[in-house]
Amino acid sequence: MKLALIQMKTQNTPEENLVEAKKMLDKAAKESVDIAVFPEMFACPYDNSCFPRFAMDKNDPFLMEIGNAALEYGIYIVAGSVPEKCNDKIYNTSFVFDPKGHRIARHRKIHLFDIDVEGGQRFMESDVLSPGQDFTTFDTPWGKIGLMICYDIRFPEVARLLALQGANGIIVPAAFNMTTGPAHWEFSFRARALDNQVFMAGVAPARDTTAPYVAWGHTISTDPWGTILTQMDENEGIAFVEWEMEKLDKVRRELPLLKHRRTDLYRLTDISSSSEVFKDKSWKSK
Repeated sequence: MKLALIQMKTQNTPEENLVEAKKMLDKAAKESVDIAVFPEMFACPYDNSCFPRFAMDKNDPFLMEIGNAALEYGIYIVAGSVPEKCNDKIYNTSFVFDPKGHRIARHRKIHLFDIDVEGGQRFMESDVLSPGQDFTTFDTPWGKIGLMICYDIRFPEVARLLALQGANGIIVPAAFNMTTGPAHWEFSFRARALDNQVFMAGVAPARDTTAPYVAWGHTISTDPWGTILTQMDENEGIAFVEWEMEKLDKVRRELPLLKHRRTDLYRLTDISSSSEVFKDKSWKSK
């Protein structure tokens, strides 16, 4: 499975970001990719004041156009994340579109980013956003793929549950900052890949030092052995990476961590309500 990890600089409005997203998708499609991934909050600046202003429902024209692009290029698209409004709440939400333009999955960020690091970053997502309640996977010809958003990666239970649900890889639209990025970005993706013997991809916005929230960038992919397959710098661009499922099978066969779990002593259980999967064909790209 060939992925295009799109590290784009976020503009001020969804309209501007849609133009840039389409340009980068066109470049990615020329490389015969199977799936393209955008960063966290790629429709608007990552700022609490912007989330209510640009919040969109699941049938917003911005998302419809991303679905149209999936149909046009015949690829899967993980639409980073956007501020989604639903029932008077706003979520940090990622939608997934298949090559026919159907929306097949939705993940609402489970863990909200509320931190206050002395001398570093302070951000309180919960001032505006509500937490999601579901664990999210979607099916592809190359196997099941899990989905998390940014801060979710810091909770190893989430990645483990996705692996136990059959995920071969986990995609994470994310925007670590200039405090947490240098310290924890690379380690997080290597650790989750190694612990759960899955491929990982973290797709970040390009760094913009004039933005209210300055992202670390460094879009990354790691393999089930914990090896870095690719990692960008802070600049805008596209990283192409191939996930070889034969390698995943080899690692799991030779070092069967998941089989060696002592479920007689401990067990991790998903007690959430069943994940909402968009299988309805009433919505489709035009």
